[in-house]
Amino acid sequence: MRKHIVAIDMDDTICHLVPKAIHYHNLQFPDRQLTMDQMISFDMTKIWHPECNEDLFFGRPGLYEELEIFDEHTVEEVRKIAQDHDVIIVTAARPSSVPEKWTWLQRWMPFIPFENFFVAKRKTLLNFDLLIDDGPHNLLPAKEAGRLTIGIPRPWNAPIQKQFLMRDSWQGMSELVNRLLAERSPR
Repeated sequence: MRKHIVAIDMDDTICHLVPKAIHYHNLQFPDRQLTMDQMISFDMTKIWHPECNEDLFFGRPGLYEELEIFDEHTVEEVRKIAQDHDVIIVTAARPSSVPEKWTWLQRWMPFIPFENFFVAKRKTLLNFDLLIDDGPHNLLPAKEAGRLTIGIPRPWNAPIQKQFLMRDSWQGMSELVNRLLAERSPR
């Protein structure tokens, strides 16, 4: 019997990217302090300092290696999911950040093999049974394609949160994943 494929996003799903990017933005532009609550859209150009851009906000060398793990349960829960299912890490990334993201993943989750690390912005092009993600641009197409989803609540996905099963902690995530996949599988 084939294993289910569980696709897991990286940024702001298993690690905290936007808070770290905000930190560096605020250091560089002290006259325009940003907060997470302001991040109500993936289009952050309207709230950044006028001299900021995507390269400055997300392109700082070493940024991705500095990211903090989502919470104290993340590593163990991903490990448990990987024992029962094929876990693929799927992350949107600029080419320069790919090595940093892989380094981060190997530091925190060395049990994820390289062949299970995918760089893709359009995640529904990949074959998976369940997606764990924070991005509305990933959750909505996955749901429309009939895939199972678990959302990570963030300010930028507030308008769609009622449409999805949302989890603000990784605690118990493996049990939830197993239950959802068991309910979907033919008996």
